[in-house]
Amino acid sequence: MIIDFHTHVFSPDVIANREAYLAREEWFARLYGSPQARMARVSELIGEMDRCGVDRAVVCGFAWKSFDLYVETNSYIADAAARYPERLVGLANVPPLHPEAIRELDRCLGLGLKGVGELKPLGQHFDLDDEAGLEPFWEFAAAHDLPVMVHLSEPVGRKYPGKGPTSPRKGYNLALRHPELRLIYSHWGGGLAFFELMPDVREALANVWYDCSASPYLYDASVYRLAAEAVGSRKILFGSDYPLIPMDRYFGDIEKSGLPAADREAILGGSGQELLRMVGA
Repeated sequence: MIIDFHTHVFSPDVIANREAYLAREEWFARLYGSPQARMARVSELIGEMDRCGVDRAVVCGFAWKSFDLYVETNSYIADAAARYPERLVGLANVPPLHPEAIRELDRCLGLGLKGVGELKPLGQHFDLDDEAGLEPFWEFAAAHDLPVMVHLSEPVGRKYPGKGPTSPRKGYNLALRHPELRLIYSHWGGGLAFFELMPDVREALANVWYDCSASPYLYDASVYRLAAEAVGSRKILFGSDYPLIPMDRYFGDIEKSGLPAADREAILGGSGQELLRMVGA
């Protein structure tokens, strides 16, 4: 089984009226202002999964400015997961500091969404180090055993529209403060995965998983082998960030990474199956 743990969809209304949303949504304009920036409906996601032989996908929302758009997007994703229960697992997204955030998460639980993400601190105007402000949000996620996907960025290297100041250190601090949370750090946690070669860091990050989204933009194929050596293949989730990158673009790099077949299979689906099983999805 192949599981893509990091995909994005937009409602048909957002796609059809893209220019209007660009005019009023700052973060959307930053990431999707270019006509070349791809967007996908649920039907296109299912088509890509079929084309690439992907069995299941975890679907994320977007970092909107308008809270109403969070509600609409969460409902769209929940409806998609209900229509394709064997193919899609939906995550809810909310700005954690918004006064209605927990109420909306509770609504999403009732709709069958299985986690939170992809949180983008820069786009949602919060800081992972804001311990007091975020405490109610983390408490709710932990109490309901919700995995939380967070976008972390590399502190060095190329610049790109979604890159921000949420560094590996901030991800490490969050995991250290909240060992009860199941955390998924996107994009190899901005490099945090490799610090697990330090035994005390590995212990602190026992409940952290990493997805490989955007790897073709950032790393060569050896990243899979090196990350597996650092954290073990059972903590690595295949995530394409579709439609940013086609799903099958990753397969060649994983194949030529030098990893044994069992590790490649764990990354492509085994570790995702285990995590989804933990949260009842």
